[in-house]
Amino acid sequence: MDFTEAAPSSVKSIKQRDLLNTWLRLYSDHCGPPPYRDYRPGRIEDELLDMMVFNVVGQCADARFEIVHEGSRLTAIYSNDRPRTRDELRFLDTAIGPVRYAAVYPKYRVCIDSRRPVYSISRVFDANGTEVSYERLLLPFGSAQRIEHIVGSYKSISLDGRFQFSDLMGPNTRAPIPVLRAVIDPGLYKPAHPQQRPSDDIVDA
Repeated sequence: MDFTEAAPSSVKSIKQRDLLNTWLRLYSDHCGPPPYRDYRPGRIEDELLDMMVFNVVGQCADARFEIVHEGSRLTAIYSNDRPRTRDELRFLDTAIGPVRYAAVYPKYRVCIDSRRPVYSISRVFDANGTEVSYERLLLPFGSAQRIEHIVGSYKSISLDGRFQFSDLMGPNTRAPIPVLRAVIDPGLYKPAHPQQRPSDDIVDA
């Protein structure tokens, strides 16, 4: 799976870009991936429905992603609202199943290896055939030696307006079509003027 280099401005969702900019400021302060305890983006309560937090357990090829927080909207998107055992809930690979995990694992792996944010866009379709842009932002936390946590933000946006969230990324839906897979270059970050901080989630053209 190939990944391009991209500037922070390539992130379309304003709310995701705000999450990224908070990470980038910490990255600059720490001269590398910041510790998770320092990450306090504004209005985070509004975003938790579309976010996940993982502990990175193990290293290299043996790394697994322990779920610390799972947004309720993501549960519906992945059809994970069925009853599951505690062991199934604990790790990403068992929570979403082997087929879907094999498709997303490279993004998490690159996030760990590069120690930089990874941003991807996929084209998916809801149960009614409405086209939806599924945008994933992964932020690594830890140190120059080891990534210990990943925070993920996941946005589903349709230019057609309303669409069906349920089972959008479920096992019985069409496979996502990759549009963009990118590693964000922190060196291209340009801080915005404080008065220019966005407050609404919009999609850039």
